[in-house]
Amino acid sequence: MTTTISSSVLPAVNNMFATLDNLLVKAAERCEATKVEQSVYLDWRMAPDMFPLATQFRFATEIPARGLCRLAGADIPSFADNESSFEELRARIEKARKIIGDLDAAALDADPGSEITVPMGPELKVTFAREAFVHEWIMPNLYFHVTAAYLILRRLGLDVGKKDYLIGLARHIEG
Repeated sequence: MTTTISSSVLPAVNNMFATLDNLLVKAAERCEATKVEQSVYLDWRMAPDMFPLATQFRFATEIPARGLCRLAGADIPSFADNESSFEELRARIEKARKIIGDLDAAALDADPGSEITVPMGPELKVTFAREAFVHEWIMPNLYFHVTAAYLILRRLGLDVGKKDYLIGLARHIEG
């Protein structure tokens, strides 16, 4: 079997989106049980110079959705970036999942060594091989922001562990 961009990346993105969704469900349950406003969690940061929890979820969904659309030659989606509840962030995950799920796998997989130039802010453009764009930009950013969200929630006392981070592993376990 040949490994393609779509065959390696799409399952990993779906697993990380499932992780994010699970974290939000558990965080909502904890907020309700402890009578803590969701905004306390959503505004929490690991360090003063890091983005808060809500932004970690935003980057973890936006970077794969926009990046994979760019790779597939599809319209680049926009996100409101104004979610103020766990439910709104869960809806954002579903929006990103649908955007990515609707992409043409053949377009994602086309010419993995050819170059793509990507804007990285108002003045910077970076050129990658298509496959490198996925494995050196999209996926590391996805894992970084999911991990940051996980750690913020752990710091806030959410009872989660490795099984919650690697939620996609469950489908491979018998019994």
